[in-house]
Amino acid sequence: MPPAPRREVRRIAVLSVHTSPLDQPGVGDAGGLNVYVAQTAKHLARAGVEVDIFTRATASSLEMTTALGDGVTVHHIDAGPYQALPKEDLPAQLCALTAGVLRAESARPAGWYDLIHSHYWLSGHVGWLAAERWRVPLVHTMHTMARVKNNHLAQGDTPEPGIRAIGEQQLVDIASRLVANTDDEARDLVTLYAADPQRISVVNPGVDLDVFHPGSRTLARTAMGFAPDEHLLLFVGRVQPHKAPDVLIRAAAELRRRNGAAKVRVVVCGGASGSSGYGPAELAATASSLGIADAVTWMPPRTAADLALLYRAADVVVVPSHSESFGLVALEAQACGTPVVAAAVGGLHTAVADGVSGVLVHGHDASAWAEAIGGLLDDAPRRATLGEAGVRHASRFSWATTSQRLLQVYQETVQSPVALATLP
Repeated sequence: MPPAPRREVRRIAVLSVHTSPLDQPGVGDAGGLNVYVAQTAKHLARAGVEVDIFTRATASSLEMTTALGDGVTVHHIDAGPYQALPKEDLPAQLCALTAGVLRAESARPAGWYDLIHSHYWLSGHVGWLAAERWRVPLVHTMHTMARVKNNHLAQGDTPEPGIRAIGEQQLVDIASRLVANTDDEARDLVTLYAADPQRISVVNPGVDLDVFHPGSRTLARTAMGFAPDEHLLLFVGRVQPHKAPDVLIRAAAELRRRNGAAKVRVVVCGGASGSSGYGPAELAATASSLGIADAVTWMPPRTAADLALLYRAADVVVVPSHSESFGLVALEAQACGTPVVAAAVGGLHTAVADGVSGVLVHGHDASAWAEAIGGLLDDAPRRATLGEAGVRHASRFSWATTSQRLLQVYQETVQSPVALATLP
């Protein structure tokens, strides 16, 4: 009997219902996931795959559809009020979101989509019903997981609700394929959710090497308004307990107490996020209570081009998160030639080559972080060596490579009879 004809992936539906790829990373729920969705969609389109991205409309002024690039269309689904909603409130909108996705597809010829790729558990539940209705495979990426986050809670942080962990477990059980960002995430899926290893594919995220690349630190500091003789420590990300910017503030205060390092400047680039009640104002109060308010500069989230300047301007980029599915900031910084001091958690083991392109720190004790950061500030030749190695390390990751691997996973998934076994 001749083999079945090869089925090509021509069109996919990408679900990112809780945050849009059009949103500015660093504010609210927008972060690395947004960059991932936007970049992979654009590169998949260049490979000949038509991509429709579905997200929730957060303003009445938004067009129903917006082109993100050639072959990529963002669809805004009406679900709830035209405003940003906390993720905790979005389960109540899953029915409306699912109806909107199904309605958009119903205007197409039958069999329009070959596959669904959902991002984060809320999107996965929309994708679950759509996959059954359209009789196509569901590929799902968690990005973060409730059980992982709850095992690494920051002090005073709010645990992820039980409904999320249950929802994630259901997706692990029914998804045709799970895409993990790193080997660490794949292990967490197996150990914490009893996922079938045969249905997990590891695909590392990438970095935009056209934007994030080495450049003159002097010119970058001039462009961003920083003094040439300061030791610049940079935090980029959402200001929330889980990202732990307070660890950097406390470490900087420790450095000042130890050696009077008055020329240490902390730059925090990011906006408020999460429901813990701890944000930029509370972080500023922490800096003031530690006596280093004068050494902290606050910046709102920036475009990718401005971020690249910030990375080049910094002596060290600090990523003290309590957990990370990957750690895109760390990779972007290394691509710019700046060494990273990061937490030894999750995907940061992959994003940072410990001792080669940066330093991984165990735990979140301010003294340990001050030791690691101070050691680099006192050793310019080592910073230069780590920075050069960071560029080489980051060059192994690109969005083109990520998207090529994703397309391979998609092709394998649509070809596999096992992938369709969960769909009646």
